[in-house]
Amino acid sequence: MTTTASPTTDARTEAPIARATGAGFATAALQSAKRTILQFFRTPQLLLLGTIQGALFLFMFRYIFGGAINPGNGLEYVDFLVPGFLATGILWLGMPAATGVAEDAATGVHDRMRSLPIPRSSVIVGRSLADTALTLWGIFVATVLAFIVGFRLNTNVAEVGLALVVLLVASYSFMWVFITIGLTSKSAQAATGTATLLIIPLAFVSAAYVPSGTLPGWMQPVANNQPFTIFSNALRSLTLGGADAVGLSHSTAYWVALSFAWSAGILVVFASLAVYRFARRR
Repeated sequence: MTTTASPTTDARTEAPIARATGAGFATAALQSAKRTILQFFRTPQLLLLGTIQGALFLFMFRYIFGGAINPGNGLEYVDFLVPGFLATGILWLGMPAATGVAEDAATGVHDRMRSLPIPRSSVIVGRSLADTALTLWGIFVATVLAFIVGFRLNTNVAEVGLALVVLLVASYSFMWVFITIGLTSKSAQAATGTATLLIIPLAFVSAAYVPSGTLPGWMQPVANNQPFTIFSNALRSLTLGGADAVGLSHSTAYWVALSFAWSAGILVVFASLAVYRFARRR
């Protein structure tokens, strides 16, 4: 009697081969942020630098230049200065992000991240969250110091909350500018130099530290229509009793809406550039 081989082996489908899957976008982004924050704590000079830098600039403008500047509209210079100082703190405190990103690119950290089974954009999003957190810490310290040197609010709780939102959104959006600089620079030194060249005109050719009307006539259109004048005007309107109280020609709502519009535009353009650049291998 002969037997035939059972065809069950051929008929059955083979068990699927297990494949390694990576973390999801949110998990990968949070882990990337955690890694960057741990770097900050392992290098306490980064945290200390932001704290000391804010204090030095605030004291310099308040006590060295403040006596020579009259902002008008019955404002004390310290009250005029602090909102603009907090706005430009985004620049001074955010600059190390460009250096850090360039260092990660040069030392092969980004290559290792690209090899992981995770969404590539999550790495840069995590970096942006961590660097924004460091910037906001520096701004918080500067705010505490501002009250110590004489700054006083003339507003309500709701407008203070909205001012904090304006600062948060502006900080996060502009962080992508520094990340893009870091990704497109060939070295950490080049990233620092490029960021500095960007910071100086944005901080000083503006209404952050002095009324824009005191600038040369040809410079005023530039100062009046750049983002850090817009951010400064929004913060002054929200914290000092409204646009009329600080001598602005438009309403508080106008300056707040324009601040959000600038932030959205900066975020869309530079986040897209940064993600595209990171995804490409050098």
